[in-house]
Amino acid sequence: MLHCFDPIRTLSFWAILVRLTLAVVCGGVNIDIGAHSFAPLRAKDSNPGKVELSLGGVGRNIAHNMRLLGVPTYLLTAVGGDSRARQVEESCQALGIDLSHALRVSDGRTSTYVFVGDSDGDMAIAVSDMEICEKLTPDYFASQLDLLNGAAAVVVDANLPRASIAFITEHCTAPIFIDPVSTVKAEKLRGLLGRVHTLKPNRIEAELLSGVKITDDESLRQAAQALLDQGVQRVFLSLGGDGVLAAQQDEMQRVPICRAEMRNATGAGDAMMAALVWSFLSGRSLTESAASGTAAAAIAVESEETINPAMSAEAVEKRLAH
Repeated sequence: MLHCFDPIRTLSFWAILVRLTLAVVCGGVNIDIGAHSFAPLRAKDSNPGKVELSLGGVGRNIAHNMRLLGVPTYLLTAVGGDSRARQVEESCQALGIDLSHALRVSDGRTSTYVFVGDSDGDMAIAVSDMEICEKLTPDYFASQLDLLNGAAAVVVDANLPRASIAFITEHCTAPIFIDPVSTVKAEKLRGLLGRVHTLKPNRIEAELLSGVKITDDESLRQAAQALLDQGVQRVFLSLGGDGVLAAQQDEMQRVPICRAEMRNATGAGDAMMAALVWSFLSGRSLTESAASGTAAAAIAVESEETINPAMSAEAVEKRLAH
């Protein structure tokens, strides 16, 4: 029997395939103003160094890394009616980050984030103006529910209002990945972890959300188990130089960091989250996902830029092979 080419059926197949692999990031986008001292910082004094302007925000940075890893990505965020919004839109378009569903606030200020780094590349202090994120309300996310539920993974950055995080965790049927961002922002996640697939806290955030004081390996495992018992399917607990504790109900493993030549630690967490999503979409195991996350973080810190342009799936695979 002769089978004719059916363009409608073929297009439907590709539409389903894209739907199964695309990810949605819900979170902040802002202009980053970064200052790095040439020498150890001296408080209450002028420190010689360099100041650079770039695009950032936890949500946008995760989306940027995901695109570099080859993941089709939508970004649900808010931008103002200023010239900075144009910078954001042009940059996302060039990167292939889909902003078509983003919220435009004509009388709002596009978020700005100012940070100061010391001579070792570590962040010393930061100030953020992210008031526009309050416009990302449950009603906005309700209008995007078809997109969210059609995704293979949804990433939530805790800069969102608590009510919006609660709406997403209650109504979104796609696997949800959450980055607590900071101890202050992590407070919003209390009582909302029951439908979270992946949580990536650091030690302090894990203590806050688990109620367990981490003092040794045993309490570390207890904290991870407490998060799993709240309903989280996978926990990747970042321990800085001590690696990552990767945990799910049937497995807990310590995964060491990948060696790296530190230049800027600012974007390590965002790169790790992006790699966790990429690993999940690739069907990787718990420990394979953790290793991919540490590899991506190592690549990230080796660039003076928050996002290392050398990030790619091939670069992560190469780092894992060593």
